[in-house]
Amino acid sequence: MNRSKFFRNTLILSFLLVILVIIHMQTGEVLLTFSDAWNGLFSFDELNQSQVIFRELRLPRTSIAILAGAGLSIAGLLMQTFFNNPLAGPSILGISTGSSLFVALALMSGFSLFSSTVGVISAAIFGALIYSLLLLIFSRFVRSNVSLLIIGIMLGSFTNSIIQVLQSYTDVNALKAFTIWGFGSLQQVNFNQLPTIIFCFLFAVLLLLFLVKPLNTYVLGEQKAAILGVNIKWVKTLVIICVAVFTGLITAYCGPIAFIGLAVPNIVKIIFKTCNHWILIVASAMLGAILLLSCDLLILHLEAMIQLPLNSITALFGAPIVIWILLKNRIHASN
Repeated sequence: MNRSKFFRNTLILSFLLVILVIIHMQTGEVLLTFSDAWNGLFSFDELNQSQVIFRELRLPRTSIAILAGAGLSIAGLLMQTFFNNPLAGPSILGISTGSSLFVALALMSGFSLFSSTVGVISAAIFGALIYSLLLLIFSRFVRSNVSLLIIGIMLGSFTNSIIQVLQSYTDVNALKAFTIWGFGSLQQVNFNQLPTIIFCFLFAVLLLLFLVKPLNTYVLGEQKAAILGVNIKWVKTLVIICVAVFTGLITAYCGPIAFIGLAVPNIVKIIFKTCNHWILIVASAMLGAILLLSCDLLILHLEAMIQLPLNSITALFGAPIVIWILLKNRIHASN
């Protein structure tokens, strides 16, 4: 795409993101000022209600919405490029389910070490890493994208069965904690957890800097990329680590969030019409943040009437996208 169109689309996404962040921060009974936000960060007063609302409620929720939307969208983009499959994504291929399984083991094990915040995060990232490696192994034996997709879905179904067995043997409190976590929510994060989340997120972003150029070549196919000098093993390792960190980190704090990682990269490719991963990564991060902020705004505005799980809102958006992609690919194949 030409530069003017690229800058125009990027400017639109930037404008939407800023507007949604402001609206999201101001959604609630208390209207916050810039002074409340500034003082809430740099001269916090526990007796000031506005500062407490900003620091403990709205800032963490808005921040995790941005990071979760961006992280899942980038993870989905990496998987779609890596597997050369527009239907690849953390939720579809079972990576989020892998995180869920290890979080279930952590929460239901009965050991305080594993049920701590660090234990849950470590379990989620480790689960995502294990399932990413499993998909990599399966991709070596299965050449068809559809077959790999089916394997991912079956792997997710098999894992869900294990989780259900675990739930039938656990105590009521652990079961309740896992069930609430499984609905997906942006309300679980507090201000003190934000530095850890941002550090892990930036670590994965740093790894992305080494992936952009190889991925631009990787879209030509693995064999051609290898001929052009791309270290395939190194690229695969970095992709797996990035996807595991993004997916595991977000799943640990927010629960499994479906369809964001699948839908957003496909929409970005339609809008920007490019294979340049510098553009795709930035645009996917922005659009993912916009989408998740929008979903959470809907939840915030409806919470007086009904309590909606985050997963239900993202599924309402994402499921039609999956159907549309399948139909589009079918039409192209028949032509």
